[in-house]
Amino acid sequence: TQHNTTQHKRSFQQAIMIITLSLLPLILAALSGGGNAQVSAQGTRRLRDRHQGKSSKYEVWGSDQSNSVENETTPGVKGSFLWVWDSDSIQDQLAGGEDAVPLSCSPDKASGPCDLLDVFPHNLMQVAQNGTELGELGDLSRFGRLHGVIEDPSNRYVTANIFAPSGGYVGIMDTQTKEAVGLFRVSKTTGTGTARSVHMSEWTADGSAIIVINLHGKMVERIDVERKPNMGKITNLQLNKSAGVYLGKDFTLVEGATSFKGENAFSRDLLGEVVGSYDDADTGDLTPAGVCKESRCGVCNESGCSGINNQGGVRTNNVPICPILSSNNNGYITMGSGGLFVLKLDQTPMKIVGEYGNAIVNGAGCGGVEANNRMFLNGGVSASNAGATQSTFTVYAFEDAKFDGNMFQEPNQNIPSPIQVFKDPTNTNTIGNVDGVTVPDTTGQLPSITTRRDSHGAEATIDGRYLHVADRIQNVMEVFDTDSLQRVNTYDLVSIDGKSGRSGPAAACLRRSVLDDASLQRNDPAPDLFDITPDGKYLMIAFRGPKPVSVGHAAQGSCPGVGIVELTEDGKAGKLVDVLRSSNTIDKVKVGSIAGGHNYMGAERSDIHGVIVVEK
Repeated sequence: TQHNTTQHKRSFQQAIMIITLSLLPLILAALSGGGNAQVSAQGTRRLRDRHQGKSSKYEVWGSDQSNSVENETTPGVKGSFLWVWDSDSIQDQLAGGEDAVPLSCSPDKASGPCDLLDVFPHNLMQVAQNGTELGELGDLSRFGRLHGVIEDPSNRYVTANIFAPSGGYVGIMDTQTKEAVGLFRVSKTTGTGTARSVHMSEWTADGSAIIVINLHGKMVERIDVERKPNMGKITNLQLNKSAGVYLGKDFTLVEGATSFKGENAFSRDLLGEVVGSYDDADTGDLTPAGVCKESRCGVCNESGCSGINNQGGVRTNNVPICPILSSNNNGYITMGSGGLFVLKLDQTPMKIVGEYGNAIVNGAGCGGVEANNRMFLNGGVSASNAGATQSTFTVYAFEDAKFDGNMFQEPNQNIPSPIQVFKDPTNTNTIGNVDGVTVPDTTGQLPSITTRRDSHGAEATIDGRYLHVADRIQNVMEVFDTDSLQRVNTYDLVSIDGKSGRSGPAAACLRRSVLDDASLQRNDPAPDLFDITPDGKYLMIAFRGPKPVSVGHAAQGSCPGVGIVELTEDGKAGKLVDVLRSSNTIDKVKVGSIAGGHNYMGAERSDIHGVIVVEK
């Protein structure tokens, strides 16, 4: 009896220990941050499982920056086309059938592409925080240049990033119905004169917020998302002015953020409101470390400026470029002239927990992903005219968990140190780089002639083992092992096997190239942002057009659309197998001069900048 009693006690004690250990993460989360911890943990799981091969059905969404109207004289300022293809029709095309037909986003149209001006009707009313009606969308300027759509962790919604300078619009769409759910206009500041624009946005890991990059306003803003349990249907959207972080100096607000009210194309009301106060936002000149966010802030004299001096380079022009978000609620904000800020996203206002000079993290990165417990991001050429003689291909890695300590201890610059995974020795000494070539690279962007490089876009394989990074000028993909941090392969997008370059049989871009200008060099993909399919078989890559709307000095291509790259060697290599061609001859904007490229004389204006894959 005594023996049995002892056994029962041990069994009971073991059971209590197992239960305690299983609950320990929740107990610690509750002590450190309340109820959000459980949601974040769940969101992290969903984020990492987003493309885990559970379904082979998906849609490919391509964002076309060209105008969707014919009477504009400026590229990318009025409307845009969104190209959505279903995986079944894509597979039919790959099998030799008819070209995939894009889907419609309107109840009265049988097929696409989708017109941004139909998704967000012209009679939507812009509304201030106090309820004042400010005018209809159709009467407002610069509603165009769809720079990219970004899916949430549930694949149920996307943000629509509408990048026309001085526009500043960001929309939310339902991926199932293709209808508009909300629309906002971000803050106008004196950050770059008097302007605002939404370059890109990203969802947090738990889908509870959207981090919005206001490039010309030099701000990072946040839309708080209310939804039903288990990352369900969105019930409200709130652009929270209190959460914002201004990255420039001498903050001056010209016009506050606004929302839009009215019915979408499906006669359903949009969601959205503006809340909070700029008085609570981080609009000061200094970081928590007492350093100028943007160099030479405050009062300057011969001995320097107010605040601690920048270390590891400077930050001369803090136009934020892209938000690369981690599952740990850290946001890596790249900047045009170089440097980096890391924000803790679930704080209000969002808190700077990492800051880097441009000699530590060079500009102008737009491409990054979380893989193998690290955050990877790249550096490329500047989008401004200065980028025409720059060459940059750089990849960095960060140990994301190390930023947790920066929440509670004395802040320092350039801590934790990034890992420089790769830096091409031919990089020009521009936008912070000091290790490369001191003279400009004047070789332009024409294939077979140019020596310039421009890394843009990044994605990991489904298992996280390999990182693929695109070179927009050289038409190649560089592959890195996320464990050893070594470059393990380079494959090209111009040959049928991905290995032979222009000396071998040509890949699909040749036969999909524009044909109405004999002097335009064909088989020039110009790869941009991309995503991986949920079965891990393909990368879907944006291919730019002969009249690029943005970064014209590094992005002219000949086969606009979405390149389908089949991954081989367990994700270590790839080859271009076809192109989902897009086309726009409605837009009549004149081409003008293409820096370092060919002054195209034809009618094609399609220019796909970003691609995502939405799992069905």
